[in-house]
Amino acid sequence: MEIKVNFLDKLRLEAKFDDFTVIADQPIRYKGDGSAPGPFDYFLASSALCAAYFVKLYCNTRDIPTENIRLSQNNIVDPENRYKQIFKIQVELPEDISEKDRLGILRSIERCTVKKVVQEGPDFIIEEVASLDADAQALLTVKPDGDTRTYIAGKDLPLEQTIANMSAVLAKLGIKIEIASWRNIVPNVWSLHIRDAHSPMCFTNGKGATKESALASALGEYIERISNNHFYAGAYWGEEIANAAFVHYPNERWFKPGRKDALPDGLLDATTLEIYNPDGELRGAHLIDTNSGNVQRGICALPFTRQSDGETVYFPSNLIENLYASNGMSAGNTLAEAQVQCLSEIFERAVKREILEGEIALPDVPQAVLDKYPGIVAGIKGLEEQGFPVLVKDASLGGVYPVMCVTLMNPRTGGVFASFGAHPSLEVALERSLTELMQGRSFEGLNDLPRPTFASEAVTEPYNFVEHFIDSSGVVSWRFFSAKADYDFVEWDFCGHGDNAAEAATLLAILDDMGKEVYTAVYDQLGATACRILVPGYSEIYPVEDLIWDNTNKSLLFREDVLNLHRLDDDQLEALLERLENNELDEYGDIATLIGIEFDDNTVWGQLTVLELKLLINLALQQFEDAQEQVGAFLQYNDNTVERGLFYQAVSAALEVTLDDDMEMAEYEVNFRRMFGNERMDAVLGSLDGSVRFHGLTPTSMRLEGLERHARLLDSYKKLHAARARA
Repeated sequence: MEIKVNFLDKLRLEAKFDDFTVIADQPIRYKGDGSAPGPFDYFLASSALCAAYFVKLYCNTRDIPTENIRLSQNNIVDPENRYKQIFKIQVELPEDISEKDRLGILRSIERCTVKKVVQEGPDFIIEEVASLDADAQALLTVKPDGDTRTYIAGKDLPLEQTIANMSAVLAKLGIKIEIASWRNIVPNVWSLHIRDAHSPMCFTNGKGATKESALASALGEYIERISNNHFYAGAYWGEEIANAAFVHYPNERWFKPGRKDALPDGLLDATTLEIYNPDGELRGAHLIDTNSGNVQRGICALPFTRQSDGETVYFPSNLIENLYASNGMSAGNTLAEAQVQCLSEIFERAVKREILEGEIALPDVPQAVLDKYPGIVAGIKGLEEQGFPVLVKDASLGGVYPVMCVTLMNPRTGGVFASFGAHPSLEVALERSLTELMQGRSFEGLNDLPRPTFASEAVTEPYNFVEHFIDSSGVVSWRFFSAKADYDFVEWDFCGHGDNAAEAATLLAILDDMGKEVYTAVYDQLGATACRILVPGYSEIYPVEDLIWDNTNKSLLFREDVLNLHRLDDDQLEALLERLENNELDEYGDIATLIGIEFDDNTVWGQLTVLELKLLINLALQQFEDAQEQVGAFLQYNDNTVERGLFYQAVSAALEVTLDDDMEMAEYEVNFRRMFGNERMDAVLGSLDGSVRFHGLTPTSMRLEGLERHARLLDSYKKLHAARARA
């Protein structure tokens, strides 16, 4: 994690990281003002808080109340060496906690990250740089050994060279990559989380049988996502980018909608139009680019090569964002390597969908076959020794597709997790299924798995697959677990024995036999090879109907007015409120997602929902009856901060008095102030008399001033935009 420190007045310091700001001072005896804890005090507190976190985690997963659990820490200083200290952590537990859980709680503290880092002893590197922002040295802990060459299936270069090449690409772009966490809780199953130190919203997770393969996976995924602009999907890129020579890529084309907003000629082709516009309802307005929001410029479209004849077909950027998410994108040492990964991923998701929605029972992989892969068997054994039964299934549907499945069961909670993996090699597909299962997960995290069901409608509901795509948290049918398999086991092999070009051709041939057209875009302007493959009618993640009924560019109806909220007159507020009411929005959906702005999570903007925005507008318009109805819904259902809840509790009470002809505010104000405090009641009464508008929302505009988190995201994108312009 990158922590930037600013020097304030006297001895005060300000540390900024992620969305947080921490102030440190020194006690008066050390010439400070004592206005905040000192740096070492924060260090001591971090250990106690970390210990308490693991206690809380243990108790939450076992439904143990923590109200009567107390924890304290004291540091005992060696009189002869003040840098040698003992941290004594004591826990007071209620009498009704079982002996097993008492021991479990104490053992949970042993997992404290702060404790482990201190005991291991961190190394410090202190250096001078010309510019903190310009120093993009990758913060990777795994460095390639000049004498080591590790080859794995699917990679055209050794892992060490792959890591070095990708790290160099990111460093050259000015992206400082840091490893936020590693996990290796069962043998031969590694995962890690990497992110941009300056823009932590840009992150990926990697997985593999070794730490090096997991790192290569994470870096590859990072490059695929910046190459395809995936980190910035749905976000507003600002007026500068919206009016630049290009928005997404230099080879993009812009199309003007036809008469009556008809789809323009030259956009898509006959095959795709039949899939995306079967009833003729799709209009030009549905395809306006969300990121630029530049309606006057028209429809931004990106070129793809049609596999069947090599012709160029232009796909709206909006359509790709709305339907495909991250499916079918990859980076590789070579284009063929990236294509194999793209196509494997497409088969993995599509076959998984067919199996889950069809409630298909898969055949078990015989133990004799599993025994050929001792590393995988060791990982499975590690899970089963922790009390998680594991089922290994052949998901090839009779040897047709290169897909495997590893399913974990949690007898403690009744939850299940079906993990799928695909690759021309059965071994690699199986390894990917297993590593995907545990990617970024702890054993405690397996307590949140959904329970299987016999209710077919819950499994086949379209957004259940979306949940499976996002984090495999969707529902699985009990029929999936039937011992009577719908297909026989096949020990399949689509492997080209290290020839990625041959494997890509094999996978493309499967799609051709299915009658599917394939479209490919190659992105190499950033210094690495990446691609995106679309298989219309097969590789979509979201329903095609979303282009009309749930398009991300509905943000264009709200973005400008919401960002200019404090500048709108009453007529403009009425119009905004009407649009919020009439567009079938989720009342509890967040405004940040709706308009594509990365607000700081710790601000009112970051917590703002459609319901609360409507409530604030009604208060500003002094439409108190509507506001009272909405504040009741807010207090009953909305999960917001304690402070925001108290503000609206006070608003509700004040509205009751205001709307009742028999009550006067003067009769209640004194006790309202005693209950809620003067500052909060000033804001409440000001919201009612019009002197305070949109309490808690700091003013901004389409120039995005004051939105530091969003600015960091745009900084990240502008690095890519500049590199593409140079290329």
